[in-house]
Amino acid sequence: MSTTLNSCAGKAIGRFISKPKSFPSDGFPLRPGFHRSGFSVKLQPHRTFSSSRICQTRTSEMSKKDVASLKVSQERLVGDIHHTAQWGTGKSWGDGPTEKGLSRLSLTPSDASVRKWFISTTEALGCTTTVDEMGNIFTVRPGLNNDLPPVYAGSHLDSQPTGGRYDGILGVLAGVEMLRCLNEGWVETEGPVGVVNWTNEEGARFPISMLSSAVWSGTIPLSTAHSLRSVIPASDTATVKSSLESINFLGSTPCSYTATPMAAHFELHIEQGPHLVSSKRKIGIVKGVQSYKWFTITVTGRDCHTGTTSFEHRADALVAASRMIVQSHRSAAGKGALASTGIVKVEPGSTNTVPGTVRFSLDVRAAHDTVVDAVEQELKEDFAAIAAGEDVDGLAAGGVKGIPCEVEWQTDSISPAVDFHEDCIRCVEEASEGLFGTQNLEKLTMKMVSGAGHDSVETSKRVPTSMIFVPCRGGVSHHPAEYCAPEDCAVGAQVLLGSVVGYDRLRAEKVKEGSV
Repeated sequence: MSTTLNSCAGKAIGRFISKPKSFPSDGFPLRPGFHRSGFSVKLQPHRTFSSSRICQTRTSEMSKKDVASLKVSQERLVGDIHHTAQWGTGKSWGDGPTEKGLSRLSLTPSDASVRKWFISTTEALGCTTTVDEMGNIFTVRPGLNNDLPPVYAGSHLDSQPTGGRYDGILGVLAGVEMLRCLNEGWVETEGPVGVVNWTNEEGARFPISMLSSAVWSGTIPLSTAHSLRSVIPASDTATVKSSLESINFLGSTPCSYTATPMAAHFELHIEQGPHLVSSKRKIGIVKGVQSYKWFTITVTGRDCHTGTTSFEHRADALVAASRMIVQSHRSAAGKGALASTGIVKVEPGSTNTVPGTVRFSLDVRAAHDTVVDAVEQELKEDFAAIAAGEDVDGLAAGGVKGIPCEVEWQTDSISPAVDFHEDCIRCVEEASEGLFGTQNLEKLTMKMVSGAGHDSVETSKRVPTSMIFVPCRGGVSHHPAEYCAPEDCAVGAQVLLGSVVGYDRLRAEKVKEGSV
């Protein structure tokens, strides 16, 4: 016979619920700190569960309504966000104790501390942990068939130097909350599920973003990643490998999609843009990620004395570089693309010396690879003309033409546009529909393309992948004032939970059909 559990949503937290009658006579006790979230699910007659004796239902037995009734704890999730912010520093943006940003660079002591918390917290939930050669942490909750690869929720715990508390961090901690909810719901998944923390996603301390997920996908060789040097602070000589060793997170497992396989990867993230906020939508159903290229541009002129060298005898690298940066904005805007320069290095750096060398970064992005390529080609022609002293941009009007400079391009990173997997996108849609209802789905969700790169770009090269966006105040990110409202954090975590469980159910159907 079956048993039905009923509790009021949001009121069951912290309340003891008696052991169901279908438990064996030597019933397995709850772990300390476990609570029951509000849900109502039909429990099947007692039989053996492979992952834990406290499990009472399998995802394949749950209806969509049952899945939607598994509830995350907003209070607990937001508490984790602020609790883990103690490992790092941050600039205040308000008067409250949690109104601060976060600076937690990859592979620093503060990063090591939050990693240890992540491992101890998930292992207390019954998960097993694997750390690979890039310090990626894979924590896995067993399922019915553990020969299948896990379905992962993933993101990152590192931040920008003056970042906020939500970028990446929300995705990892929502994954932890997902594991808690599955335990509290006595749910056994058909295959294992897990959470992954990717190393150096931000590319702030070690200047390649999505670094470790790119090694995992095979995009970047391990040797290249291990030898990458820290750029913060500028005097730091540490490499990725030496930093992994110094914080004891250089794992022995190969960093590879074959060594730690995945069935799918779902990533919850703040949007980092204004579209959800301005449209009053709660969930962004991410279809893919736009293309981008990073370049280092070197402009070489000639150092000379400011007071003794007239304009016509100068090869001023900084004036030329400044015109190039302005022109990059014009070219990108004219083609529906985006461009920015975030790093400028001027040599020799003396007040009374005309700069002879300037290096600046250039980031070009667009929804399609062809648009990025078109901007690149146009700018190569424009930059060469500007270096030669031609007035291609109208900014030289009224000035004095000097000696020509030289310009060189170095391509640092190429990330083609990505289309996410239809199965994963559908799981996000169905989880959103289960939360909002069919009648509100279009009003409260938005299908969109991510403007920023994420670890999901790399995982999508090897496994089915999708992302879930939630609004952040003002669209602000990479800034101390980055903020996601508690209710939006919880809504995103709820959709993440539903998406992972939904994919596990879909996988079970495919296994039964023999297509997996």
